[in-house]
Amino acid sequence: MLISKMAAEGGGKEMNEIKTQFTTREGVYKLLTHSEYSRPNRVPFNSQGSNPVKVSFVNVNDQSGNGDRICFNVGRELYFYIYKGVRKAADLSKPIDKRIYKGTQPTCHDFNHLTATAESVSLLVGFSAGQVQLIDPIKKETSKLFNEERLIDKSRVTCVKWVPGSESLFLVSHASGNMYLYNVEHTCGTTAPHYQLLKQGENYSVHTCKSKSTRNPLLKWTVGEGALNEFAFSPDGKFLACVSQDGFLRVFNFDAVELHGTMKSYFGGLLCVCWSPDGKYIVAGGEDDLVTVWSFLDCRVIARGHGHKSWVSVVAFDHYTTSVEENDPMEFSGSDEDFQDQMIHFGRDRANSTQSRLSKRNSTDSRPVSVTYRFGSVGQDTQLCLWDLTEDILFPHLPLSRTRTHTNVMNATSPPAGATIITNTSSSTTNGNNSGANTPGINSLSTTLPRSNSLPHSAGTTATANNTNKAGSGGGIGSGIMDSAIATGVSKFATLSLHDRKERHHEKDHKRNHSMGHISSKSSDKLNLLTKTKADPAKTLGTLLCPRMEDVPLLEPLICKKIAHERLTVLIFLEDCLVTACQEGFICTWARPGKVGLLSSQNQASSPSGTVV
Repeated sequence: MLISKMAAEGGGKEMNEIKTQFTTREGVYKLLTHSEYSRPNRVPFNSQGSNPVKVSFVNVNDQSGNGDRICFNVGRELYFYIYKGVRKAADLSKPIDKRIYKGTQPTCHDFNHLTATAESVSLLVGFSAGQVQLIDPIKKETSKLFNEERLIDKSRVTCVKWVPGSESLFLVSHASGNMYLYNVEHTCGTTAPHYQLLKQGENYSVHTCKSKSTRNPLLKWTVGEGALNEFAFSPDGKFLACVSQDGFLRVFNFDAVELHGTMKSYFGGLLCVCWSPDGKYIVAGGEDDLVTVWSFLDCRVIARGHGHKSWVSVVAFDHYTTSVEENDPMEFSGSDEDFQDQMIHFGRDRANSTQSRLSKRNSTDSRPVSVTYRFGSVGQDTQLCLWDLTEDILFPHLPLSRTRTHTNVMNATSPPAGATIITNTSSSTTNGNNSGANTPGINSLSTTLPRSNSLPHSAGTTATANNTNKAGSGGGIGSGIMDSAIATGVSKFATLSLHDRKERHHEKDHKRNHSMGHISSKSSDKLNLLTKTKADPAKTLGTLLCPRMEDVPLLEPLICKKIAHERLTVLIFLEDCLVTACQEGFICTWARPGKVGLLSSQNQASSPSGTVV
């Protein structure tokens, strides 16, 4: 439908043809073929059985004004180049540093941005056998090797990051499900570490290292079941979001070592995670082919995005396109019926245009601010998707009396058999006696429920919900964000026309019947034997941890383009461009609209790239 129409435009005539440009509301993004980075021979890498290609950037603030440096791994090799981006063509004949490893492969890496200078950078590299190396690719030095004897952890390093604001602390996660905090100044010791329990919670524990002298690791986190696939620090560095193979997002207060909130994937493991620039939202992607948006303040799923046809490998927010603008509120007048007609019209407009944002507020509290978050995702389906997270999803703040009429008209279909109908519309802590008495299975997971208008409501909760809404409607942006727990039926249709929704409903049913969440009661005994985790997928579906598909708004991608032959493993947003990479070892630069610069005058035919991208 909409996706196939969009995929057919810009850069290719057939669905299978790789796109070299795409258009959004900002303009045209163009692939710069001569700004492609790869191994010097430019030969596609045979990626079978190797670890994902990853890319790290750092700016060394040198005098030339060209301070960007890029590091990437391909197979057993690690490269470090000057990154010229949209300004000049890449010169692959002169890497600043190149390393080839035997017996183990680099899996991930991270620069310390605090200590980087033109003369020295600190680069952490994680490896498939569990070690972590600290190197300086400018000085060409290897200063330290951590977990050298693999006494701390023998499994693959899945993610490594410097702790924000620290010159010496870094965090490493492993396929074992463990995460370790290191200090570059300390040694790892010659014997296996002994641990002492520091803190324990639901499906996680944190231990300190017990020894006479301070040694690494300082802390050992055990999180969930199976591999800990990725983690990300919040913009202020205070919180840590982790995604695991057990399908859970867990968000911790990093310093207090306490669990802030959790979310469960629709099914399968979660593979990637990122924070919005202001730290208010987290996006996760994984084996359910979805991107899931989770509110940090409300600890709940506020939207899902469906555009990928396979596992989502990277999600990232675009700090440069995320915008806050002042706008006049859009006024509605007339009866409830007129209001419904207008909203259906707006919903269709947005469904048929790439500009899926409300530039004007359909608001009663006249908050003169319009927020749009842009994020992107890449997947094993070789596709790049861009998404806009708009006002109608973030602040579903329409008067509930109108919304309810609207919702019930649109949702004439009855909920699927066995669905948990959330009848309580208030998450106000002052009304604790309403916090889920009619909702079996939710009480044990959370004391509060989302104010959800996506299913028919009982009349008894109308007054409570309206009072809560009014109480938070006059306080400007702050109260509006805190009040964003009100999920309305209108937001569900913000990016879908009615026709699209019917078709998608069949797809969802088909997918759900194959997921663990829809196993019949007869097979529940077998399911208990299969899963060791406390949270049974059959019990989490339909709860606050993992709402049903029809209970949260479904986002459509702004664009969804096939941009590579092999699965995509990198998506990074920079000021002038965005950077993607695929498993063949090609790192591609896409110039933002109007940022092609010097390269536009160069002859494309003189490009040394003979690659397929």
